Order: sequence, then structure tokens, then C-alpha cells
Amino acid sequence: MADNYYELQIRINPEIEDVISDFFFEEFPCEGVVLAEETYKDLEMVSTTEGTLRVFLTQEPHNLSKLISTQRELLKFRGLTDEELGSWDYVISSKPNEDWSKKWKEKWGITRVTDKIVIVPDWLEYKQIKDEVVIRLEPGCAFGTGTHQTTQLCMKAIEKYMPAGAKMADIGMGSGILAICAKKFGASYVYGCDNDETVIDVAKENALKNLVECTFELNTADKIDDKFDFVCANILHHVLAEIMGDLKNIMNTGAIMSLSGILDEKKGVVLDAINRENLELLEEIHQDQWTSFVVRKVD
Repeated sequence: MADNYYELQIRINPEIEDVISDFFFEEFPCEGVVLAEETYKDLEMVSTTEGTLRVFLTQEPHNLSKLISTQRELLKFRGLTDEELGSWDYVISSKPNEDWSKKWKEKWGITRVTDKIVIVPDWLEYKQIKDEVVIRLEPGCAFGTGTHQTTQLCMKAIEKYMPAGAKMADIGMGSGILAICAKKFGASYVYGCDNDETVIDVAKENALKNLVECTFELNTADKIDDKFDFVCANILHHVLAEIMGDLKNIMNTGAIMSLSGILDEKKGVVLDAINRENLELLEEIHQDQWTSFVVRKVD
């Protein structure tokens, strides 16, 4: 075990904490993150670190400023504003190693998405209640831990709208959590793809942990030669708008799709794309500052 580890604290917009966390796991020797810590006294919260992402690194990073600046500019190019990103001001410090690679796990608990859906960190014990859908993951391994609102919005749509026996696709699957959720809700076949090759093995491992069979591969919606009864796409708003036609093309007539990853103030961009492709809007769902749309292919 190394004598020291490095803790990076960076100011972000907590609404996109999963996107930024994923960046650190991809580009740095990162072993864990803490999204927010809250302190309570007499059942009232007296302080919170919301807006500060803590990143635990095994080695001192090189070109840190350049990599952070480049990633921030890339997200701005893709349509996010300075306000939506947060400042990304940061400090980094070297600290004595006190089982730090395990310490970050103390901040993760069990997440109840609905009365029926429960997300359990892989290292915690949990006794399943009858009819619950329990998904086991190691948070931080890839985008989609179950704690973020955008992921939960898709899971709620799966529970409400996906018919049993459906053929399901998860576009931009990250950790594979939505695909796993769909399989546990009775999908007959589940396909997931992502354009990030580093998450493919992660998703496969998560499927094995949950004893479900899913097909995961490196791919994008425009290259899929198949059609599905239910589709999930939890992606940034500008990407959803760009690929809406490709998403429609992989849907059977009458198929339903859950679209998430949309900040409230950006929902108009996605609505325009929905109307452009003549998709029927079934429901608009909100959770905190995020919007999700459930649509149906009618032709």
C-alpha cells in the first residue's frame, strides 16, 4: 500500500456530478469519489459539501490543469453553459494513506428509487423484500450509479411503461444499470451499447453480479441493425436532439422510449426533436432540476 494518496476537491454543479465523476475515472488513476457529505444536528442539516466533488487518486496526476480545462471546454462546446458546469476551481493535497481506497465507500448507502426498485452497493448486506427489484452495483465504476436523478427517471419509466417480455435497448448504457433493471422487470432480451469502450466490461461484470443476461457492446444508435419494443437513452440534451432520428429507427411501431439527461431549461431542445420525428409524447416527468420524456413511435 502506498504511503500517500491524493485528494482533489473541485467545485462543480451537482446536477451533472455523474458526468464529471465519469471523466475522472476515465482520465486519472481514480479509485473513488464522494459527491456530497451532510452534517446533521438534532435531525436538522447544519452543513453540506454539495457542489464540491472529492476525488481520490492513487498517484499525483500530471497535466491536471490542462486536462480539466480541456474537458470543461468540451462540455461547453456540447451545449452546457458556465452556470450549468460550475466553476471547476480545484485544490489537490497529499494525505497519509489510511485505507483511503475503502474509506470513500462509507459515504454510499442503499438507494430506494421507488417502492419496488432498490440500488444496493455491492459491499453492503441487504435482505430483499418480496417483489422488490434489487440491483447491486459498485458505485463510481461508470456513469449510472442509481443515485442520480436522470438514471432514476429512466428506471421509473421502465417500471411504469415497459411491457413484460419486451425487447429492450439501453443506448449509452454506462454501468448497465438500466439494462439490468429492464431485465429484472421481465424484458425477454436486453441490448446495451456505449461509445466508451472502458465501460463495456464494467457493464458485463454488473450483469453477472445481478445474475441477468444482457448483451453489451461498443456501438452507437446509428449503427444498430435491430428494432426494439422499449428504448432508454439517458444522454445529454444536445446529443438526444442530434440522434433522435436514429433512436426512432431502432423502435418498433408502437414502441415506447424513455429520454433522460435533460436539464429543465434545455427540455425545449429535446421537445423540438421529438416533434420533428413525429413521436407521441406520453408523459413529461420531473425530478429536482431534471426532466424526462416518455414517447411512443406511432408510424
